[in-house]
Amino acid sequence: MGDSTATVDLDVALEKHRTELTGYCYRMLGSSFEAEDAVQDTLVRAWRSYDKFEGRSSLRSWLYRIATNVCLDMLTAGNKRARPMDLTDSTPLAQAALAPRPDNTWLEPVPDARVLPTVEDPAEAAVAKESIRLAFMAALQQLPSKQRAVLILREVLAWKASEVAELLDTTVASVNSALQRARATLAERERAGADAAVSNPLDEEQQKLLERYVKAFEGYDMTALTALLHEDAIMTMPPFDLWLTGHDDITGFMTTLGAACAGSRLLPVQVNGLPGFAQYKPDPEAGGFTPWSIQVLEISDGRLTGFHFFLDTQRWFPLFGLPLHLEAEPDQIQEDV
Repeated sequence: MGDSTATVDLDVALEKHRTELTGYCYRMLGSSFEAEDAVQDTLVRAWRSYDKFEGRSSLRSWLYRIATNVCLDMLTAGNKRARPMDLTDSTPLAQAALAPRPDNTWLEPVPDARVLPTVEDPAEAAVAKESIRLAFMAALQQLPSKQRAVLILREVLAWKASEVAELLDTTVASVNSALQRARATLAERERAGADAAVSNPLDEEQQKLLERYVKAFEGYDMTALTALLHEDAIMTMPPFDLWLTGHDDITGFMTTLGAACAGSRLLPVQVNGLPGFAQYKPDPEAGGFTPWSIQVLEISDGRLTGFHFFLDTQRWFPLFGLPLHLEAEPDQIQEDV
């Protein structure tokens, strides 16, 4: 009975850290599914080797050490996940072609609830949300893996340099040097393109902007949608490497290659610390609506500056706990989602 109770207690103690570890691994790896695999591996390793844990650090610190090693091992292949605009130039609408790339090319979306533990401090919650936004995540992918770990631990999780040095088996001077180099790389990317300026929680103006967006998109009203888009707005559609710039090309695409999305319905989702929607388009064969994309929206200065359509619905919709078919209008099934 004693051994059984101890096992249950250990399972509970380890499970308490799952969400924050998933957030850490997601920032390291840029993949929702790889992050969950990494956390599962971390917890299994911790469970199996717990008898060797001597308590010289906290359980949390020990788990982060294991998770870091797991992630560094997974990153040895050198794959850097990216957004379409990190890989190719923008394509004019007249030359638009839908060319897919392998899944492991792309930075993946993630539901907020899977990576953001509940915290009481609003400032801490805001930092956590900002650190999973797509632009920040893409910048992280440009860092060497150990610099990435240092930056996340120091800047996002607010660890002391001495704590990071102990976790990485290095010196405080090396940690500080890595952090300085990582900050310089991120500063260069910030000068190249501003991140989404989304308040936490959304302010009244941003809420109204989203309401107007839903009305325009569901009504497939390109005039109304154009009024909401920044003149340099970006649209991406992983797994396709095509990306478009400017409201003329975006709305032109939506009324030509993307015309089948007319009549779509949108359900709100919390994704990457940003406003988002699950898009269902009409299903002409089965009736109702079928999944089409997880949309992630970026807002700045009262306009939409980016909207990103993640199209692998068989992966994303179950991850977000969303049904794979809608028989009814979203407002009739919202409570069930």
